[in-house]
Amino acid sequence: MQALIFDVDGTLADTEELHRQAFNAAFADAGLRWDWSRARYRELLHVTGGKERIAHHVDTLGLDELDRRAALARIPALHAAKTRHYAALVERGAAPLRPGVARLLREAHEAGLHLAIASTTSPSNVEALLVAALGPQGPGLFDVMACGDLVRHKKPAPDVFELVLRTLGLDAEEAVAFEDSAHGLSAARAAGLWTVVTPTWWTEDERFADAQLLLPHLGDPGQPLAGEPGGRLPDAAWLTLQGLEQLRHPPVHCEVQQLYQGA
Repeated sequence: MQALIFDVDGTLADTEELHRQAFNAAFADAGLRWDWSRARYRELLHVTGGKERIAHHVDTLGLDELDRRAALARIPALHAAKTRHYAALVERGAAPLRPGVARLLREAHEAGLHLAIASTTSPSNVEALLVAALGPQGPGLFDVMACGDLVRHKKPAPDVFELVLRTLGLDAEEAVAFEDSAHGLSAARAAGLWTVVTPTWWTEDERFADAQLLLPHLGDPGQPLAGEPGGRLPDAAWLTLQGLEQLRHPPVHCEVQQLYQGA
């Protein structure tokens, strides 16, 4: 194992509520009477990418072709305004990292592993979150930060993960991906990556049968995972690098091998 590759929204931090608020603020600024409820935004998350989400919403409004084109032309400005609102929310500390994320990042960095981002969100959103949650040195922990606009196809296509692997000069077998959604899982698996999924409320109803490891969160000594070790994790009540390697390559003749072979 040479690298850990992380999605951002929902994986590093549960940011989707902030994105929803930022979209609605941008719509209000533009004089649009669009207001995405939590239930509506949960549905819209099945569309990958913020600009694509707005376009999908426009297509559901039943506009005539002239008005539809006019609305679609406003998407870049709307998305830019949304990004500014989101950054302001993040800077106020509204999106703490999920349990275990800071610990695992620190352990991986100290162990000399590569850290990478593979996200469909914009680079400015990623940087704002990392600085707010980890301090000014946060973005520097990552050797690669690949975002959706750098590739032709967004998740569930594997493009962004393949870009990370090419940039790092690694094979898929040398890295582990961390995701929170079915689209992200499909993208990571299509790239050949062993994948850990930690859903949030926004994604918990999705299908994760292809995930090698499915956890409510990564866990911490102060917030251990119930039933661990011995349920899904071999060595602690939180996901460690050692435990992750054991799950990827169960030791021969170990009693837990059969239990984790299909994890």
